[in-house]
Amino acid sequence: MLCIAILLAIDPAAAQGQITRPSVEQFFENNAFGGALLSPNGMFLAVRLSKPGRRDFLAVVELESKTAKVVAEYKDADVGDFQWVNNGRLVYNLRDLTDNFTALDYGPGLYAVDRDGDRKIKLAARSVRESAPQPWNTMLMRQPGSQDSDWIYVERPIYDKKYKYIGTRLRRLNTVTGASQIGPEPDVEVSSFMLDAKGEPRLALLNTDLDNSIYYRDPDKNTWRKLAGHDNYKDIRTQVRPLGFGSDGTLYVIAYAGEDKTTLRTLDLVTGEVSKEVLVATAGYDFSGELIQTDKLLGVRFTTDALTNLWFDSGMKALQEAIDKALPRTVNLMAPPSRPGAPRMLVEAYSDVQPPRYFIYDTRSGELDPVGEAYPGIDPAAMGKQQAVQFKARDGLDLSGLLTMPPGAARKNLPMIVLVHGGPWVRGSTWGWDPDSQFLASRGYAVLEIAFRGGMGFGAKHFEAGLKQWGLAMQDDLADGTRWAIGQGIADPRRICIAGASYGGYAALMGLVNDPDLYRCAVNWLGVTDIKLMYTGTWFSKPDFSEGYLRHGMPILIGDPDKDAAQLTATSPIQQAARIHQPVLLAYGGEDERVPIHHGKKFHAAVKQTNRQVEWVEYSEEGHGWRLPGNRIDFWRRVERFLDKHIGPRASAPAVEAR
Repeated sequence: MLCIAILLAIDPAAAQGQITRPSVEQFFENNAFGGALLSPNGMFLAVRLSKPGRRDFLAVVELESKTAKVVAEYKDADVGDFQWVNNGRLVYNLRDLTDNFTALDYGPGLYAVDRDGDRKIKLAARSVRESAPQPWNTMLMRQPGSQDSDWIYVERPIYDKKYKYIGTRLRRLNTVTGASQIGPEPDVEVSSFMLDAKGEPRLALLNTDLDNSIYYRDPDKNTWRKLAGHDNYKDIRTQVRPLGFGSDGTLYVIAYAGEDKTTLRTLDLVTGEVSKEVLVATAGYDFSGELIQTDKLLGVRFTTDALTNLWFDSGMKALQEAIDKALPRTVNLMAPPSRPGAPRMLVEAYSDVQPPRYFIYDTRSGELDPVGEAYPGIDPAAMGKQQAVQFKARDGLDLSGLLTMPPGAARKNLPMIVLVHGGPWVRGSTWGWDPDSQFLASRGYAVLEIAFRGGMGFGAKHFEAGLKQWGLAMQDDLADGTRWAIGQGIADPRRICIAGASYGGYAALMGLVNDPDLYRCAVNWLGVTDIKLMYTGTWFSKPDFSEGYLRHGMPILIGDPDKDAAQLTATSPIQQAARIHQPVLLAYGGEDERVPIHHGKKFHAAVKQTNRQVEWVEYSEEGHGWRLPGNRIDFWRRVERFLDKHIGPRASAPAVEAR
């Protein structure tokens, strides 16, 4: 075993092989292993680690000698994102996992260090009050760059005096001296940049509230021109998303190309036209993934019901077979270093019952060496199995979902949680270990997560079926899935609770309104309670949506505040509060700008007038999500007690309040 393991916190019960019900802390503390990256030549491994009593720190393992050294650690901050600059140097930023401070003049900072811990330098300040070679708004790009010199490209978002975002600038930064150069930029303000396979800026992306535009930098003329674009709302089948460049300059994109589902294709760099040839299609799903390449395209990583790899390269296919044979109970995601011929691969192994574990695979010896676990206190034997399910909505639309069963439970007549994802225009849960669903399953509940209409990942038809359907067909999908589980004998119809965050919290409340005989209780955290309030806000509390999105996007996606006023009133929980008599747990963040806490307070004041079974909790320092582990642990303890009381072992027969 690599010596990096001695730096990790090992749970005594897990080490001894004891099977016990995991504690709340084991699900919701910060990850013990925050990710790993191989150096370009595959000789070193950079890892971000967490240990009780210490901030997240950065260590480097020399893989030949199997020795490790901590190269970056702070008493007042946690190491955040990190990248290899070259084989001998790293760049990283910081975050604070004990604070939710998100002021506009506060950034992650930027630092660089050699792999042995020497030549450490602060490249960018963390706030306007700090001194550093570069200002606070100097940000790491998602792509690491060429990784063959001390220079990297960074992005710099710019704001005007009224804190309105203007655009993003490009800078070339020396990670040893801190000096910078202006990068090649187009004449128009853009939102982000994409590097080619050689690490040079090749695309500039402009994302507005109405449309997206792609600008291309010609390598011969060194000039920018508009290559392609699409409208955000008229027809999503025209949308094109750049994925990356091949070593030969080919631009790979994700596009509908007029079809119902996205596929992997190429984009003509002269005409801006999407190719007719489909390179990768994922049956039943939109293609969503990333390229895996060294000096050539080796394969892609993509998501269907789970995250997996597809290899074009025969050598990688053989390595995958060898690793899968060594790790037969998990999905094993290989990540090669950026240089061809490197002797090692990083492997992330996961399943529905196994949180991510990380290994180094030596391609010469076939040795598979463990290096870390994200949740070392979780015993897979104490987790519940998860499966994909399919059913039809009442209007005939094909729907799917995930069902997580309690560990060791008989598959019938169980208390069940309908767990609703937020967004709602995002991809919901995929197959694999998840702390929320597995925590609930470990407490004896079946957990049903439904891919309701309007969510992404299942084609244009599925998405468009959700337009203006908050509280209507989108809500019916959840009820239809719940009734499917009852009809299958899985769920006890008297012991079902609906729960979720953000849009999921909204849907939990509307579940009590629309289907009072179906759901015994609801848990809403950070949920919208007044749709009209999303458009108007209050004089002291404004949502963080842009003016353009409020004017152009939301009327199409949710409803026009004037033309659809009656519908938005009927589908707002605040207007239906007097109809809710089931037990409700409400939780909100005091610093939430996406769904300001006024949503929660206003609804709480209304519902408690006619409902004595309402619990309220406010985390004053939190935004739109529980960032601080202490708050996550406290919240899920409250959820555990709430469910135990109303649909769990302590639950009595449903009580009906006077109406």
